[in-house]
Amino acid sequence: MEAAATTCYRHPSYETYVRCTRCERTICPDCMHEASVGYHCPECVKEGQRSVRRARTVFGGAVSGATAPVVTYVLMALNILAYLGEVVRPEIVDRFAVLGAALTGPDGERYYYRGETFAGYELTGIADGEWYRLVTGAFLHLPPDASFGVMHLLFNMFALWNIGRVVEGQLGRARYLALYLLSAVGGSVVVYLLAPDTSTVGASGAVFGLAAAFWVINRRLGRDMAAVNRFMAGFLLWMVLSALFTSWQGHLGGLLTGALVTYGLAYAPARLRTWPVQLGGGVVLLGLFAVAVVVKTSELTGGAVRLGG
Repeated sequence: MEAAATTCYRHPSYETYVRCTRCERTICPDCMHEASVGYHCPECVKEGQRSVRRARTVFGGAVSGATAPVVTYVLMALNILAYLGEVVRPEIVDRFAVLGAALTGPDGERYYYRGETFAGYELTGIADGEWYRLVTGAFLHLPPDASFGVMHLLFNMFALWNIGRVVEGQLGRARYLALYLLSAVGGSVVVYLLAPDTSTVGASGAVFGLAAAFWVINRRLGRDMAAVNRFMAGFLLWMVLSALFTSWQGHLGGLLTGALVTYGLAYAPARLRTWPVQLGGGVVLLGLFAVAVVVKTSELTGGAVRLGG
């Protein structure tokens, strides 16, 4: 006896005898999704994807070899676009570099600030409430006419490309972006604390934070540390040598911040490795940075602190 003809539940004009092994609905070849046993319909496939937890690394990043390092690409693009902006409008560097405190005279020139202001001279920098410099300076680099010039950008982008892809793959996009920005701000804060009268630019603080994260990640995963230690030794040597033309304070601040953040992600008890707790930890760290900036500003200005420029 011949079975009664059935049609696909999504395409009624298509005659078929194949059924979804989960819901028993008839499906045509266009709707078939191969399963371990038989075929599944599109709805059952979607339901299965919602119910299956995605595998993650010990740091919280999604396990997927096919995931592109999108955040790394975006950060590189932002740094390059900012540099092109500097080429077109060089004054961007003075306006957005990390600068703790300086006096801007009537002639537009910058002068050292020693705790006093004078008629016609205005206090400029983080001490005057320009806190945005703590972030913006990390996306700028030495202008083309400087001695190190475009090589400053190229070195940082090369390091970001090589290290960032690995770290992003382990931490996941959100945690990786948070690490990058916290390291950048941490580097800027240390510059403000130790060299407030120096104007600095560069993604080096954030890159050093990623380098520290790379070291912590490999140690946490139990990998052979010989090559990783040599890599970090090279980075530390670069921090010393680059002090001749870039900010070692920013490098040190980024390195310490990156190590602290990644250590928390890697070695915190399992019950604390949840995104609300990690978000709270990031907020606390930002709060500590803010307190440090307020205290330093009070020291520089004799107690007057502005929270916005």
